[in-house]
Amino acid sequence: MEIFKKVKIFDFVHYSKYGLILSIFLTIGAFILLITKGFTPGIDFAGGSSAQIKYEQPAPIEKIRELLEKDTQFKGVQVSEFGSKEEVLIRIPYTPTSAEKNLSPIISNLLQSTGKFEIRKLDTVGPKVGNELKQKGILSLILATIAMMLYVSFRYEWRFALAGIVALVHDVIITAASVIIFDIDLNLEVIAALLTLLGYSINDTIIVFDRIREKMLITRNNNIQEVINEAISSTLSRTLLTSLTVFFVVLTLYIFGGEIIIGFSLPMLVGVIFGTYSSMFVAPKLAIIFGFSIEKYHAKEIKKAKKAQEKKQLRQMYENGRV
Repeated sequence: MEIFKKVKIFDFVHYSKYGLILSIFLTIGAFILLITKGFTPGIDFAGGSSAQIKYEQPAPIEKIRELLEKDTQFKGVQVSEFGSKEEVLIRIPYTPTSAEKNLSPIISNLLQSTGKFEIRKLDTVGPKVGNELKQKGILSLILATIAMMLYVSFRYEWRFALAGIVALVHDVIITAASVIIFDIDLNLEVIAALLTLLGYSINDTIIVFDRIREKMLITRNNNIQEVINEAISSTLSRTLLTSLTVFFVVLTLYIFGGEIIIGFSLPMLVGVIFGTYSSMFVAPKLAIIFGFSIEKYHAKEIKKAKKAQEKKQLRQMYENGRV
């Protein structure tokens, strides 16, 4: 299945310079956000309790907050709308007393005067467990990133490998910043989205890099810009089909999944867009900026082929008893 029946060559390298400028500004802005504002730890990492409550009528958020604040074990409670006017999410900071109690009947009793409601979900995480989850989540991200870097470094010429790694970090940093912009709590769903993005982004870049390498080997064109334009244009149908399929699936999760999985769906939406964009407009352009030369690449491949042929001849001579 193809979107374009006839491959038209687009000048991706020319437009990449604008994409690169945009990426630089976005990455700098993302770093500033990460340093100055930082993430808001969710219950998974900070510890505490969260209660999801559904009313039969629009929830009186101010009254709920006022009633809960009167009880000392609910000091610092956060009450916010959760997907609809009838649902609220109550975040309760961790205290030793609240951790040892069943909060469901206490909340029901305190909010009795606010109307008819049901507690649909109540989660409690201790600070020790939350800290362990945070450490393991961060460690999994670091290990996955290192693994991707090693794989790309082993598979490609170092300039392309470096370009792929920079593009990968670019995608993750911007997606992580979107979590702060949209005021999403940092929890296990966000970590899962970033880990999924790592695999998606590097796969998209590898498809493009493989086609560039294939074009370099089968053509004698030494103009790296023309080779890159041909390679990206020939993979455009595949890239758009894959990206749009993933995008619409994640968009469906975002629209119909509600607030409960927004920590996964929204970062994935941002990540799919930037992962596709960086594989076409950032990574190939970076390889050119890092000084990749097709002439040197061909000379290296000829030298490698010559060595392989010499080894083959020596092996044949040895097997025939001539050495």
